[in-house]
Amino acid sequence: MDIISQLQEQVNSIAALTFNTFGTLQRDAPPVRLSPNYPEPPSNPTEDSANFADQPKLMSAALVKAAKQFDALVAALPPSEGGEEAQLRRIAELQAENDAVGQELQKQLEAAEKELKQVQELFSQAADNCLNLKKPD
Repeated sequence: MDIISQLQEQVNSIAALTFNTFGTLQRDAPPVRLSPNYPEPPSNPTEDSANFADQPKLMSAALVKAAKQFDALVAALPPSEGGEEAQLRRIAELQAENDAVGQELQKQLEAAEKELKQVQELFSQAADNCLNLKKPD
């Protein structure tokens, strides 16, 4: 897998970890009293309450690890050659090449459409000739 694909995969992994972390925190967070005017929320101690205290640490560690892997992948990218001006020149060259290929493809498309039209006309003539041969008696 190339480096760009690995970076994309790592971004997806970070997004999934973040989504799951926020979802878990939201789902498992203990109730909080909103204001002194409201009664104290009921406390539901469960067997998972000890596990809940460790989950944010584990999830944040997983996020940090994924971010470090992403940073390592970014560091592994090849350095840009020649700076921004060289990149802009290369982009212009590629754009010119793309335009030339596009024009050639357009010419080929027009030629193919012209040939298709000729074939359709010949087919129509052949069909008409076949029908004219079988005149009713």
